[in-house]
Parts: sequence; structure tokens; C-alpha cells
Amino acid sequence: MPRTVLLAEDDRAIRHALERALTLEGYRVTAVADGIEALAQAHRGRPDVLVLDVMMPGIDGLQVCRVLRAEGDSTPILMLTALVETADRIAGLDAGADDYVVKPFDVEEVFARLRALLRRTGRADPADAGSDVPGQAAEPEEPGGRHLEAAGLRMDPRARRVWRGGRELELTRTEFELLELLVRNAGIVLDHSTIYDRIWGYDFGPGSKNLAVYVGYLRRKLDQPGAPQLIQTVRGVGYVLRAD
Repeated sequence: MPRTVLLAEDDRAIRHALERALTLEGYRVTAVADGIEALAQAHRGRPDVLVLDVMMPGIDGLQVCRVLRAEGDSTPILMLTALVETADRIAGLDAGADDYVVKPFDVEEVFARLRALLRRTGRADPADAGSDVPGQAAEPEEPGGRHLEAAGLRMDPRARRVWRGGRELELTRTEFELLELLVRNAGIVLDHSTIYDRIWGYDFGPGSKNLAVYVGYLRRKLDQPGAPQLIQTVRGVGYVLRAD
């Protein structure tokens, strides 16, 4: 079955062009011009992925995101935005978006990010299933649901729960996947490209702030007063999880 996309974009030319491109790529697309209709369509039948323009009249893309997340809807959301400031991108992620594309965009980049979102959420076509890193096998499940432990953290990958000491942390899906990758590779410096490939399935390039934003989120939830910072930055390379 083709994957279903709900596209909300108020610019008619962009909406029609992207609808046609997605259809030719094999998606079944429902295209609407505003946030109100986007919410109505999302409630009628849950799509596999949403593509939302940030700036729309009435209810904008951020508000659509917040409403769906407040309702417990975990459908992956890709935001389209002409806003390039870091604060604007953070606002989208805080609203519940999973990823964003900055206008003007290359349609191939949209395709790649949609494929990555669908893989991460288990909604990809069987032909696309497998590791996010070409030529590399997916991480095996922990035998018997055994916890992962590193740097004072304890994780249950199957239940998607994590604790630091006796305190359980509330993490989003992306935050959990990023932390799990770091825990599995504790003490090893992971470069930016590797992390992007493993978590997002796509290397956004040196100008992207996506990874830094999520590392910041994790640090605020992980770090404790007077305790060492667990996720350490290796300047010019990437990040490493260690307790000292």
C-alpha cells in the first residue's frame, strides 16, 4: 500500500508542485490550504506522515502540531518553513515536529527526510526496511529485555524508559533514540554524520542545528547540579557519553 501524506501549504504553487512530486514518488497525497482543514483531515483518517507549512492563515503549522500532540497523536510531522533562525526551528521542535525543511527546498531533500521519518516510526514500505546506515545491520534487541547501563544511566529499550539514579526521565521519541545511541557507544566519540545517519537517516550537512538542539534538550533533562555533564562535546567532531 502506498504511504499516505497529509500536506498543508497555503501557497498554491508550492502546494500543487509538491503534491504532484509526492504523487509521482508513489505517495497518496491529501493536500489542503490551511491549518483548520489539516486538523479536520487528520481527524478523519490518520495519515502516515504530515507535511505542514509553518506560516498559514488562521491556524498555523505550529498550532496544528500542538493540537495533534496534545491529543496523543504521534504521527511524524515534517515542517516547511521560510524561517531560518535557530529560535524558529526550536519553536517547531518544541511544538512537536519531528523535522523541518527550510524554503526554498530541493524536493529530493523532502523525499529523503520523509523516508527517514517513516523508517524511524516503522511506517516505511517493507522494501525500505532495514538499517538507517547503508551496509550496516540494525542494532539487535537486548536479550530478555535486559537494561542498558552506562555513565550512571539505565535504559530499557523495549519499554523506552530511562533513569538517572532513581529518577526516571521523560524523553521524546527522538531524545530517547539519540540517548540510546550514545549509551550503546558510551566512551566512543560519534561524529555528526554518524549520528544524523543513525537517528534521522539523513546527513543534514554542517550548517544544520538539529543535532545541537536535541543535545541541548537532553542535557537539560539529564544533568544534575554539581554532577558532571554526561554528554560532552568534542569540538569539530561530535559528541560522546561519559561520566567524567
